[in-house]
Amino acid sequence: MNPAEHTPGRARTTTSDRRPLVAVTMGDGAGVGPEVVMAALGHPDTVRRSRPLVIGDARRLRRAAVLVGSEDTVVPVAGPGQADWTPGRVNVVDLDLLPADLPWGQLSAEAGEAAYRYVEEAARLAVRGEVDVICTAPLNKEALQLAGHLYAGHTELLASLTGVDEVSMMLTTPGLNVIHVTTHLGLLDAVHRIDPPLVERTVRRGHEALVRAGTPEPVIGVCGINPHAGENGLFGNGEEETKIVPAIAALRADGIDARGPLPADTAFFLAARGDYDLIVAMYHDQGHAPVKVLGIENGVNVTVGLPVIRTSVDHGTAFDIAGTGTARGDSMVEALRQAVVLATERH
Repeated sequence: MNPAEHTPGRARTTTSDRRPLVAVTMGDGAGVGPEVVMAALGHPDTVRRSRPLVIGDARRLRRAAVLVGSEDTVVPVAGPGQADWTPGRVNVVDLDLLPADLPWGQLSAEAGEAAYRYVEEAARLAVRGEVDVICTAPLNKEALQLAGHLYAGHTELLASLTGVDEVSMMLTTPGLNVIHVTTHLGLLDAVHRIDPPLVERTVRRGHEALVRAGTPEPVIGVCGINPHAGENGLFGNGEEETKIVPAIAALRADGIDARGPLPADTAFFLAARGDYDLIVAMYHDQGHAPVKVLGIENGVNVTVGLPVIRTSVDHGTAFDIAGTGTARGDSMVEALRQAVVLATERH
């Protein structure tokens, strides 16, 4: 898929409806994805703000509707041009890849393959300008790899599908925004990977995303790598001075308000009370743990640096509760809301 083929601007439509058109991928069909999708699409805010087009399995969505008590009607369509966004109707591009007897809560290559195809189709629609934004339900990394797709997750998969070499993961909650310099790497590999150009590129992507979402001059706190951000060389081997400080100097010289390196054990507290609009985490758990403590139910994952906008829930497939009807759609509702905000700002 060539990102040069992307046609910027509002997704094509034959009506005067200006709500952003959102491709919603169903995620792993054995997990909670179908349930949170159906729960979120029945939320009044979702219907009011957007035109959601699900990419998934109509039969599975109907089963999920029963589980979550949704009375919406699931209607298969060939694409956005056939969709009708009347209340009570869920439009789905039905790829029909899941066996009818697929068990809930169990790892399977079939579900992993289907989850990959949903994302592939959503990316195709977005790159061609047929939808405005992508919003994804969770897939299972192990199932994805069982199906032969060797990606660490949505972030890396979408980068590959859209021909982008490097993207960043940004997690947002109502009180905290965090962008990651590295994500799905072991800790030693992550420290080795961090260097000033990567830190600088990550901060610039985060700065651009916040400006686009309505924060014109974001204040950005950059975490250190070691305890107490190295304590002036007391901890570690000078990683803050060699890997982070040069990037901050370059960013500040360019007018970006980046501050640090900050001790990670206080940076998130300061951000939560309003001192920073964005925190830059150096590795996966440094950023994920505070976000999930402060707001996993309303957390959203935004992939920054793609030629298309993508948001996602900030939780996994939750195999332990899949098929029970107890999964909550809060994070999916918030992911759809932020998708709409970002799509609107872009236009």
